[in-house]
Amino acid sequence: MEVAHLVFGIFGNVTALFLFLSPIVTFWRIIRHKSTEDFSGIPYNMTLLNCFLSAWYGLPFVSPNNLLVSTINGTGAVIELVYVMIFIVYASRKERMKTLAFFTIVATVSAMVALFSLLIFHHGHGRQLFCGFAAAIFSVIMYGSPLSIMRLVIRTKSVEFMPFFLSLFSFLCGTSWFIFGLLGRDPFVTVPNGCGSALGAVQLILYAIYRNHKGAAAAAAAAAKEAEVEMNGNEKTSKEAQKSLNDQV
Repeated sequence: MEVAHLVFGIFGNVTALFLFLSPIVTFWRIIRHKSTEDFSGIPYNMTLLNCFLSAWYGLPFVSPNNLLVSTINGTGAVIELVYVMIFIVYASRKERMKTLAFFTIVATVSAMVALFSLLIFHHGHGRQLFCGFAAAIFSVIMYGSPLSIMRLVIRTKSVEFMPFFLSLFSFLCGTSWFIFGLLGRDPFVTVPNGCGSALGAVQLILYAIYRNHKGAAAAAAAAAKEAEVEMNGNEKTSKEAQKSLNDQV
């Protein structure tokens, strides 16, 4: 049991690292276009909050046998902070203010949880319960944050703004940590990651359904281009016919 627990913890670290790095393609696009387009900054803020709270929960003086939870989430917090900063730089004014507001909330909640756990809960069990509930609640919120993008996918019938690898590693990461929590009999790890595994599976299903769809905007642009080509072709044919008639005359 302990060996399996360690194996799934290591696998969870690997898949979580890929999950944290998977938006690199998206942020390279943002930097190249100097615009965040229709991408949302909310998932990255929520992931940052989840990483900090999970890293805090995994520390030995908060909960035992969860150091693997702490190491990967500490790394993830640094990566997500970089993403949020890039998003703030290239977002429109409205989106920038929204992202800054969420970042302020993230920083405030993180500081409050850490201080309360140290100053109010002096016993290990109480501290573990408090930090565990906080980490679990915001883990569920983090996994649920792509729901707005999933709604956009269904409305536009396009997966352009729901990166495949982000959905894939969200599913793999949630599943591996779900099993890790089961083996360690830790509900604060099991429950939120079970939700994450289920939501990741839904994202993959949506991707499979709409991956070949162009979306409403792209379809309209393609139709306009085809109409333009057809009109130019008709105009060219008309001119050739007129020229042929003049030659005959």
